[in-house]
Amino acid sequence: MYARRRHTYFAMMGTCIVLFVLACSVVRLWSVPVAVGMCVVAMVIPPFAAMVANRRGPDDRWWDDPSGDPESDAWWDELDGKKRPGPR
Repeated sequence: MYARRRHTYFAMMGTCIVLFVLACSVVRLWSVPVAVGMCVVAMVIPPFAAMVANRRGPDDRWWDDPSGDPESDAWWDELDGKKRPGPR
């Protein structure tokens, strides 16, 4: 899953760079409005690429999933305010 997300991210960012370079070097010679439109599209792609790259897969461990170590999980729960600390 990670490799697929990484490949999709690099494809989207590569498309962004190609659009920007073509708009600034080739298309602007024929049509400035089209070049500006291409730059706007290139500007919108990176946030979506970041969302694709950081999406949680079904097999990925998430930051708040239990780790399996009861002592560590209890410590993190106490820090997060999920459980009250026991009497000392």
